[in-house]
Amino acid sequence: MKKLFVSLMVIIFLSEYIPNQAFTGEAYAERPEPAYAKWGRLAMETAKEKYPKAKILDYLHIGREKKQTTNIEKFKLWIEDGGKEFGLYIDIEFDSKTERVIRINTRKSAN
Repeated sequence: MKKLFVSLMVIIFLSEYIPNQAFTGEAYAERPEPAYAKWGRLAMETAKEKYPKAKILDYLHIGREKKQTTNIEKFKLWIEDGGKEFGLYIDIEFDSKTERVIRINTRKSAN
């Protein structure tokens, strides 16, 4: 009975002295969406168009290459299709000012 009473007192103490933010996550600000996020979604859509029955296992943003008037966002997706796994590189070139897509290149990795 004494253990139950002590446990109850500890719970009451903690609920009074630990801010609710610790339990609700309100203390943490949401992270802004990265600049490449919309291009990552396009990369995944492109992979699904090219391999409609495939499952995307993983996703990596390699980086951005800046040219004079265009940028290229580079991604590597790890794909499972027909029991085989492989890497799929997707480069999305777009106009720096308008963000209009100019071309999308895909290539399977040489395993």
